[in-house]
Amino acid sequence: MTRWGMLADLERCVGCQTCTAACRHTNATSPAVQWRKVIDVEAGTFPNVSRTFVPVGCQHCADPPCMHVCPTTATRQRDDGIVTIDYSICIGCAYCEVACPYQARFLVDEPHYAYEGAAMQNEIERADEERIGVAQKCTFCSDRIDFGLENGLTPGLDPRATPACVNACIADALHFGDLDDPNSNVSRLLQEHKSFKMHAELGTEPGFHYLYGRAGDGVETPPAYDLAGGGHLRAKGAEPALQQHWNWKAAGNFICGGMGAGLLLGAMLAMLAGVPATASLGWAALGLIAVGLTVLLFKIGRPLRFIHVLRQPQRSWMTREAWIAGALFPIAAAALWTGLPWLLAIAVVLAAAFLVSQAMILYGAKGIPAWRHAAIIPLIVVTGLAEGCGLFLADAAFRPKLASVVAIMALATGLLAAARALAWRAYTSALTRAGAPAQSLDVLVAHSPALLLGGTLLPLVLLGAATVFASAAPFLNAVAGLCIAIAGAETKLIIVTRAGFNQGFAIAHTPVRGAGSAGPGVKPGWVFGKTM
Repeated sequence: MTRWGMLADLERCVGCQTCTAACRHTNATSPAVQWRKVIDVEAGTFPNVSRTFVPVGCQHCADPPCMHVCPTTATRQRDDGIVTIDYSICIGCAYCEVACPYQARFLVDEPHYAYEGAAMQNEIERADEERIGVAQKCTFCSDRIDFGLENGLTPGLDPRATPACVNACIADALHFGDLDDPNSNVSRLLQEHKSFKMHAELGTEPGFHYLYGRAGDGVETPPAYDLAGGGHLRAKGAEPALQQHWNWKAAGNFICGGMGAGLLLGAMLAMLAGVPATASLGWAALGLIAVGLTVLLFKIGRPLRFIHVLRQPQRSWMTREAWIAGALFPIAAAALWTGLPWLLAIAVVLAAAFLVSQAMILYGAKGIPAWRHAAIIPLIVVTGLAEGCGLFLADAAFRPKLASVVAIMALATGLLAAARALAWRAYTSALTRAGAPAQSLDVLVAHSPALLLGGTLLPLVLLGAATVFASAAPFLNAVAGLCIAIAGAETKLIIVTRAGFNQGFAIAHTPVRGAGSAGPGVKPGWVFGKTM
């Protein structure tokens, strides 16, 4: 087998950005896009400071998270390990972008030029309209590799068969070759040097290796990510950044979809129990889910291709959500119309599955530390249930026909609000133990009082007061239910749009300089064990 890979010698890289320029020229990328770039990291504490230049880009992982989440099969992996994108079927949902821990994917919705407002002739002639509104990234110059192999050339040794960034490197810091061939140029370099893979702890098995010292030099290798003693002074472009493409529209799907699924579950369980006049709540719930899904059409880069979202149910939770929704709407509508118990039971299962699929979509975004922790799954599920019950209670409080269920709905809503508070506590605590970008934790810490006071304590007090003051009970229950629903919506909006900082970049070891030794690694912008 052949697996193409790239090495970056951190001792040699001088940060000249020639590889970046060569990549841009060869692939005619937009000024807003850098398939290959070099970040600048200053690590250590004065006076023991080191400066390291780190080439980054698509790592062509053996287990690429971008491919697993892609709902359209646009992202694929060749037999030689190169990860590719089929621009003709990509819908521009940006799920691969938030799933990539290496910030290697880009999505631009309109052409960008070197000079604002005016395109140069070469930009006009080389513009690739297929890349607008879809994901794009480094391909290891696969066209050059394929050309070379067809003509008996060796990628990594013959320039015409080698990625442009490697050819252009003035310091001989970049190398390309077959990682599965023990006699290849890259395999020999790996044998002769100490190396690491970026974010190796995530298990993606990157095809990009970083060399930082000679093998067998007798110098003990320091621990990776010595955050306690190896702070950083400056890390231009390395710190986690807030993801941009999952905006309020994406959050709207989680808000409306989760709220609608929770309300639908409540309405249909009430119908199964024989409670009258709850079908209208079920129709309202379906409307909420429909609004959330419709908003997504205005977020994706190529909305007319939305049908492609159904292509990969075996891997992508986004596809599974679409399939579940496709079954939920007709079955739930028939159940609400006929009231048949067996249809209602099926619809209940589908609504629960839809709610779980939304939680799993966030969990599958491996590139966003605040989303990928398993603790987010129960949080999103119980939040949707609490929101739905809150809306149910707010409606039931003023409908005499639902008077028989107000007490039990008030109890269920209060319990779910308390369960959500516990899930939030478990989620934030788990994030701090596992480590997360400091800015993500700051956002979550700032939101905690609003959720715990306005979305939990206040509603519980109101629900308790409703049991004492019967005349004001409808109003108190309604306000409590709305507080719980609004707090849940705000929580999901914040998680998606404000706490969604990406992984950033990290170097497990700073390289050897001169007669010195390798230093501890640095992970800019991250904290562990912060008190919540």
